Parts: sequence; C-alpha cells; structure tokens
Amino acid sequence: MDEEAVVKFVETYLKKKGFKQAELAFHEEIQQQQQNNSNNAISIHSDPDLSSLLHSLSQPEDSPARYQDEYSKLRSWAYGSLDLYKHELLRVLYPVFVHCYMDIVAKGHIQEARNFFNSFREDHEMMHSRDLQKLEGVLSPSHLEEMEFAHTLRQSKVNIKICQYSNELLLQHLRKSKCAIILGIVNEHINFQVSPGQPISISDDPDAVTLIGSSQDAANQINKKEIRWGLLEDSIEERLEKTGGFLSDSKKTEGETKEGDMDENKKRSIDGGKQGASIKKSKKDKAASATTKIARPEANTVSAVPRVKPELPLPVMPTEVEQSILEDLRNRVQLSSVTLPSVSFYTFINTHNGLNCSSISHDGSLIAGGFSDSSLKVWDMAKLGHQAGNSILQGENDASPSEPGQSTNSGKRSYTLFQGHSGPVHSTTFSPAGDFILSSSADTTVRLWSTKLNANLVCYKGHNYPVWDVQFSPVGQYFASASHDRTARIWSMDRIQPLRIMAGHLSDVDCLQWHANCNYIATGSSDKTVRLWDVQSGECVRIFIGHRSMILSLAMSPDGRYMASADEDGTIMMWDLSSGRCISPLIGHNSCVWALAFSCEGSLLASGSADCTVKLWDVTTSTKAPRTEESKSGNTNRLRLLKTLPTKSTPVYTLRFSRRNLLFAAGALAKSQ
Repeated sequence: MDEEAVVKFVETYLKKKGFKQAELAFHEEIQQQQQNNSNNAISIHSDPDLSSLLHSLSQPEDSPARYQDEYSKLRSWAYGSLDLYKHELLRVLYPVFVHCYMDIVAKGHIQEARNFFNSFREDHEMMHSRDLQKLEGVLSPSHLEEMEFAHTLRQSKVNIKICQYSNELLLQHLRKSKCAIILGIVNEHINFQVSPGQPISISDDPDAVTLIGSSQDAANQINKKEIRWGLLEDSIEERLEKTGGFLSDSKKTEGETKEGDMDENKKRSIDGGKQGASIKKSKKDKAASATTKIARPEANTVSAVPRVKPELPLPVMPTEVEQSILEDLRNRVQLSSVTLPSVSFYTFINTHNGLNCSSISHDGSLIAGGFSDSSLKVWDMAKLGHQAGNSILQGENDASPSEPGQSTNSGKRSYTLFQGHSGPVHSTTFSPAGDFILSSSADTTVRLWSTKLNANLVCYKGHNYPVWDVQFSPVGQYFASASHDRTARIWSMDRIQPLRIMAGHLSDVDCLQWHANCNYIATGSSDKTVRLWDVQSGECVRIFIGHRSMILSLAMSPDGRYMASADEDGTIMMWDLSSGRCISPLIGHNSCVWALAFSCEGSLLASGSADCTVKLWDVTTSTKAPRTEESKSGNTNRLRLLKTLPTKSTPVYTLRFSRRNLLFAAGALAKSQ
C-alpha cells in the first residue's frame, strides 16, 4: 500500500466520522511534512497490521461484505468450540443471523441480503423453518415496518440463557476478532440471562431461547395477574362426592369391562365398511387386582381443589342428561400408572387426504369428520355395529372413493351427511350431551348442526378469515372459535354475534381449549405462544413462552390447575396456570402432536401424533412435586412415559377420554392397506 492510498484512507475515515478538526489537523500535518522533507514519507509499508486496520476502517460500515465476513467468523468459531459450551454458543447464531439479514435489507442492499440469507439458512432450517419462510418475504426497507413479524423482531430483544463462562468466551472472541457489527447487534438485540455453574442442556430448559412473541418482561408482568383456577361451585362431581356416590375400584373395573365389551362390538371401519385399526385393551388380572390395592386419591384431590363462581350465566342441565352423567361418574374407573385405560381406536380409510379433522362425542357413540370438499359426516357407532357381517367383507372392491364410508351392501350410507359450508371444514366438536355439533370452515363461518334433526340450525359469521378451531364449553351453550385473523371469539348458541373477541396473538390462532370452570379459555398460536384469557373481561391473564414451533393442540387438567400444550415439532409441555411456568417438557414424539387428552381424574395424559403412536404419560410424577423444589431444581422433573401404543401406520387425529375413563382415538389413512 503506497503513501497516497494511506492518506486517502485516513481522510475518508475522518470525513465519514465527522471529525472535522482532526481532518484539518491531519491535512496541516501532511502539508508541513511535505514542505519540511519531501523525501520523508509515512513509512508503514512494512507494517501489514496497520495497513489492514486502516483498510477495515476505511471500508463503509454498511457494506454487506462486512456482515458476511463477521458472521462467518462467528459461525466458524461457535462450531469449533468445545462440546461442553458449543450448544450454548450456537444459540447466539440464529438471532444474529436474523438481524444481520434485516440490517442489510434496511440499508437497501436487497440482492446482497438474499445472498447472505441463502448462504446460511440451512443452519437454522430445522429449528426455525416457519420463521425463515416469513423472513424470506422481507425484501425491502418498507417491509421492515409494514410486516408485523419483522417489526416485532426489530423492536424486541431476544432472551438467551447462557452460563457465565460461555458469555465471557463469546465477548472475548468478538473483541479479539474486531467484529464490531456483531458486537453491536448483540448489545442492541440480545439479552443474556447469565447463570453461574455449568451450561444447561437445551433440552432441559425450554426457555433457553425466546425469539418472538411478547417480551419476557411483559409476559412476566401479565403472569402476575391473579386467576381463579378452581372448579365450579355445586358441580355434579362435587354433589356426587358429598353423597358418597363413587363406586369402589373393584366395581369400577367391572363397569369398565362391560363398557369395553360393548364398545368392542361397535368398532368398525369408518370408510368402505372395513374394520379399522384398533388397539386391544388390557384386561389382565394383575391390573384388576392392582386397582383394589392402590389408594384412591380422587376424593382427596377433588376436595382440595378450590371452588369458584361462574362468570358466565350457565344453562340449566336437562334431568335426563344429568342422570346419564351421574351414571357414568358412578362407574368411572380410577386410572393410574399401574391401571392403564382401555383404548378404542377408529380408522378412516380411503380418505385420499380429504379428511381435515375428526372429533368424538363424550360417550364415544358418535364420530364426526370434516372434509376438504366442505362436507361434514357423522357416524353412529351403534348403527355401524348392527351392519356387521357382509358389508365389512364386500366394501373393499365396491366402495366409491368419492363417498368414503358408504356401505354398498345395503345401498345406503353408513353415515349422516351434513352440507352447508362453502370451504374445507377444519374443525368439529360435539356438545357435552351429543345433541349438537359445531363445525368451522375456511369459508370464515361456524355452523351449528343438530344430530337429532340432521339439519343445520345456525350459521355464525364474525371472523374475516378461515376458522381453524372451534370448541364447545364444558357445560354447553357457549363455544369459542380460533381463526387466521389472529383472534379468538366467544359465542353463545342463541346469539349470532360473538360475546367477546380475544386479540393479542401475532399470528394465526390455531387451537383453543376451555378451562374446566368455563371462566377462561387457552389459545395456541403460530407465534409459538399460548395465552390464557378471561372470558368475562376478554383480557389476557397468562402468556406461556417456550415452544419453538406452532402450537397444534391443548388440554386442561380436570382440576383446572394444569395445562398441556403440543407443537409441530412433537414437543409437549406441562404448565402451571398459577405461576405461568413450564413444569416439564415431554420428549418422545418425533412428529406433529395433533391431540392431547387428560384422563377424568387427571392422573394420565394421552397424546396422539402424526408419528402413528398414542403415548400415555404419568402426570403425577411431575405435577405432585413441591412447588418450591421445582423452582430450585430449574423445572428438571420429567413426566414419565408409561406406554407407547402403535396405530399401524395411522396418524392420530383426535383423542377423547369418556366419563368412564375409556380412551377413544381416531386416525386416517389415505388408502386402505
């Protein structure tokens, strides 16, 4: 590098920084040196470090090449670190990558930003594929302000948990390698939560990285609000407990056996008249004898749960419905880690990928399916059982692909067809008594159907975009819907307009679930958060942060204290509603978890997944631990996996525990096997 180039670089740097006095002084010094001794030049030719430093200082700060160079250095260093600290240091790469890309876009270098994005996106594809799809759409500086996803990323900080030594290693590397841009991004957009001691495995801490959603401080503030998670006053369970109406465990076992035998006659294939895949229930004498030896915690558990008043006026339950529920409760079987439930599995076959959703009534007698052709079909298991025999054998060659489930032997449909939607049906749900069914569709509406009249009663309009989920409240009368418009709405069957609108999610509201006392609803979103809403005020009272992909299913424990949520990656998390903290992650599924269900006494959690398994978890191994111990141990308790039930290559769509604690499940196959 010659003398003139050095002088030019220094002048460029001083001018860019606005150091006018230093620039004038530099010019005067250069002129004076030239006048005094024209042969005495600035001799730095032999100093490569100084030459490199001056070159880097003269390079424009908004150069995309500097972003690429500094990120490449950080990436290589992180991947080359010791295994003990590598997983913590790798957490930093994704937020740095995101902000480098958006900074390059903000400076107007669109093509260079695309090159940067494509060069490193593979590193983050597995964990953040949905975020990358959204980020890929940011193609101009205006998008950074117009797109809420990008705007939120720019405005909020990322919380990253890291041990003290990893933090020191990172900062030391950034200073030593002179990565000024990366250091600025870390300082402005990353909040390190430094902890003493050894690094914590990322699987042991679901909150290790929080990238989008409400900032942790705002979430903590909301989670301080008081909630009343108890059960309703004067509920049927409470009245039955006071009168001592629960059967002994031995009688319950007999009741379950009778129910299981009766259900065995019902199990048939839903499509083409074929017999669906089923999971045989366990009837071993060991299980029966074990139930008599296990102490029954149900009564004590119910008594310990606080009672609250309903915030919504509740409907009067018909006498015959109440008697039916009481009969089921008297015959309920107490489940535990030793006594697992009987399982009845139904399979839709030959669906040709047209089945979007399914649901099962509370007693398992009715099964509904929502299809892409905008139809809703309901099967009565009792009637299907009476059609046993020739129809099962002859349906294989005669069934029409356009009418899955048609019984060609009798020439009549084996299901009831409901038509009215003008778009794919995405969700269905039965009322507690089974006399009504709700369906939500891509046509932005929710429809109410009568299973007795086989007719559409009401069309509810309010959402502006497809409605992904709809759920009846535990007492009927009220229901809630979740939509692509990022809102959830509460409705009453007798009104065509919503009673409440819950707005706050940053992306689609994909699923929802009512609390046991009907005073709250939980919503899961593509923004990777779960929110709990007060139905009376419509306010958000809890934000649960920890998932790394969109939330697909939710379940509330019968006592109202805990909630389970599952995401697209197959991770299930158990939450304490009081504190808003994650009690334990459940690791076991390797694909989307589409269904969750608590047993009626709350001791077991069932999960159904696209990996073609139903898993049963022992909830008591974690939720019964003292709260103080959980906080001290960093929530490292695990829910124990009791059993994995394979479903013969059939993805599981829905799960339902009947009031007698029989587990019903349903799945679908595109073609018969």
